[in-house]
Amino acid sequence: MNKTIRRASVFALLLVLALLGRATWVQAYEAKALANDQKNRRKTIAQYGQPLGNIVVAGTPVTGSTRTKGGDLAYKRTYTDGELYAAVTGYSSQAYGATQLEGIYADVLDGTDDRLKNPLDALTRRQREPGTVLTTIDPEVQKAGYRALGNKKGAAVAIDPATGRILGMVSTPSYDPSRIAGTADGQAWRELTGDPDKPMVNRALRQPLPPGSTFKLVVAAAALEEGLYASVDTATASPDPYTLPHTRTVLPNENASAPCENATIRTALRYSCNNVFAKMAADLGQDKLRAMAEKFGFNDAERDVPVRAYASVYPSGMDPAQTALTGIGQFDVTATPLQMAMVSAVLANDGLLASPHMVAQVLDSDGDPLATYRDGDTTRVVSASTARQLREAMRTVVERGTGTNAALPGVEVGGKTGTAQHGEDNSSTPYAWFTSYAKDPATGKQVAVAVMIEDSGAARSEVSGNGLAAPVARKMMAAALK
Repeated sequence: MNKTIRRASVFALLLVLALLGRATWVQAYEAKALANDQKNRRKTIAQYGQPLGNIVVAGTPVTGSTRTKGGDLAYKRTYTDGELYAAVTGYSSQAYGATQLEGIYADVLDGTDDRLKNPLDALTRRQREPGTVLTTIDPEVQKAGYRALGNKKGAAVAIDPATGRILGMVSTPSYDPSRIAGTADGQAWRELTGDPDKPMVNRALRQPLPPGSTFKLVVAAAALEEGLYASVDTATASPDPYTLPHTRTVLPNENASAPCENATIRTALRYSCNNVFAKMAADLGQDKLRAMAEKFGFNDAERDVPVRAYASVYPSGMDPAQTALTGIGQFDVTATPLQMAMVSAVLANDGLLASPHMVAQVLDSDGDPLATYRDGDTTRVVSASTARQLREAMRTVVERGTGTNAALPGVEVGGKTGTAQHGEDNSSTPYAWFTSYAKDPATGKQVAVAVMIEDSGAARSEVSGNGLAAPVARKMMAAALK
């Protein structure tokens, strides 16, 4: 063999070896990544090749699947009461992917999760049967919150304080995920994503806003835990009017005639005295306040329920005047309705925070559990004594204070109202808040609820936590205790 032929043969052999090596690399190392690539059409075809598994509320599926007409995607997602449960389920779309529970459990619901495999599937290559997601949502609580919010822009969350089970999660305005489930739903998608009211935003989890005076519960908890005051009935050293530290800015109270000078914590919560909690925050200092806020769940960027909630924020790097403003839930303090429901849940549960969650179990097609989420996985936030005293003060708010619209006959109800400034120099309509708990002495049932009204269409003078948010909380609490 001459030298030229030998060199050509060696070169050809090297090309063959390189090709074999690349093919082996793709099949052995890159196959899974390629199969899972969102641009891989085969993945989408397989995902919608059979009816999807369901998301279940109280034993009844709130999702389904329907056969499509034409195309290579055999089935698409459908929703029962889609607008009612959109804040829970999210959407599953052939064109736009999946969000929330639909996205988190997509592999279980379409049958591609490795935990659904059995030995016969590997031999026959049969597509696996999809699994099921069981939620903790109580349909009556969900309906009560959704109907009470009506055409208001806002959100509400209800939690069982002892277990952490999320009983209701509502965000309005809502949308029907069925509208965007198919491949030909581009017009509906553009309408929803272009809507200035943002119906696809889950305000319960993913739109932190200033919590206003509802944050005063966190400040009061820090003051009691740090020994700044002996009890909720100890007089505070709180001048009225109160001037922010190192400034000439006087902080007014909403009710100029309220007995806020040197008021006790109980009285200050009842009348929502800004002077008391602003001075209390300044006396505690930002470090102690931040530490207490973080015990309640603020500044947690990885709060999964299992949908990830945006962090509620207690800021840092403030001067004393700014710290004082955080005491009334202003400056750069932000919170979600989930977070403020957690605050009331802690106080209702004797100072313990049960990790909030809205999924109870994930099951395979045979009904065997793939995952179970524990109830009552708790951490200590405040002492039982602090929790008890603040519950008593919250009851005063509902019985004869600023939260009377939350009262329920024969039920122990405590709450805190809030009205938070909105816009530059408070030029926009304020946000209305209410956070509360309720206990039925006859049955032992209990619930914690937080409601945020972003915009109700009401005149500025008519916006209040008691007028707008408390009635929503009352209806959700009544449904939970029924």
